[in-house]
Amino acid sequence: MFSYFLIELFANIQRRPFFYGTEKYNRIVLKLSGEALAGKQGYGIDPETVEKIAKQIVEVNKLNIQVAIVVGGGNIWRGLSGSAKGMDRVSADYMGMLATVMNSLALQDAMEKNGVATRVQTAINMQQVAEPYIRRRAIRHMEKGRVVIFGAGTGNPYFSTDTTAALRAAEIEADAILMAKNGVDGVYDSDPKLNPDAKMYKHLTYLDVINKDLKVMDATATTLCRNNNIPIVVFNIDKPGNIVAAASGKDLGTLVDKED
Repeated sequence: MFSYFLIELFANIQRRPFFYGTEKYNRIVLKLSGEALAGKQGYGIDPETVEKIAKQIVEVNKLNIQVAIVVGGGNIWRGLSGSAKGMDRVSADYMGMLATVMNSLALQDAMEKNGVATRVQTAINMQQVAEPYIRRRAIRHMEKGRVVIFGAGTGNPYFSTDTTAALRAAEIEADAILMAKNGVDGVYDSDPKLNPDAKMYKHLTYLDVINKDLKVMDATATTLCRNNNIPIVVFNIDKPGNIVAAASGKDLGTLVDKED
């Protein structure tokens, strides 16, 4: 038994990079939009794009940073869009939750093909394809070096996957939420695609985001982060290596945290 312990200890030391312990974060929640998995096609799931994202997450895992992921479903279905066209809002939102599970399974497949054990936990019980969300089990998975993907949102209609990310981050005591955005480097004072003179913020407070309606995440999610003092890092997922850089605490994008 003791010899087994020594073997495991040595293996863990061997897996650690020489700069182990210098990272800013020990445990993170990575928030991916559904559109991030769609690639250039703009809808559905693009396996090549998912593979690129998975490889970056694998690099983060190699740094011994514990990773949990919340992924949206907008590349397949948006509950708000369905509701706006006359669908029952609750039914439309449940369809959106199922879309997030499809994305979660695609990401899990790519992660495991790259050698990282990954577990999908869903807020809606679907035991044939995923584990139910159990907080202690999720934390234990991460402590063992597995990546955990939270699917099906909070399991309740009317709540966004941004709110899911904030809620799960609070529950698992994550050090930060990394908000991966498509096509923008951070948070701007106006839409940079429409206004070439738009200025990017390097630092904001939670109240700045709420009062200026900056669309980092919805007000419910931002308030949850503020109440639990969870920093939010907004960065561009389109640039290779940015997920690793953000998880390592490098200075990029926009940092949202408590008031000065």
